[in-house]
Amino acid sequence: MTEIFITDIETKIQAKHVLDYFKTNNPDLKINYDLNETEKSYPCGHTVLRVEGYKIERQSILTALQKLGHKSEILEDKICV
Repeated sequence: MTEIFITDIETKIQAKHVLDYFKTNNPDLKINYDLNETEKSYPCGHTVLRVEGYKIERQSILTALQKLGHKSEILEDKICV
């Protein structure tokens, strides 16, 4: 199963901190990211965080990201102008 989230992570240091947290607390999940490539603000400008695993608890991931100081949501179709 794969879930894709968008976040307000802006730097490689922030992304590494998030990845390290999930590797420590959820070693069974495979997680990677793509940093923001636009000048638009969140949610239209965002980092894509991909989570792969047998069982993914979306709310747990959203809650963990919030505790780490980041805004996040499950990726949905949006029209950004």
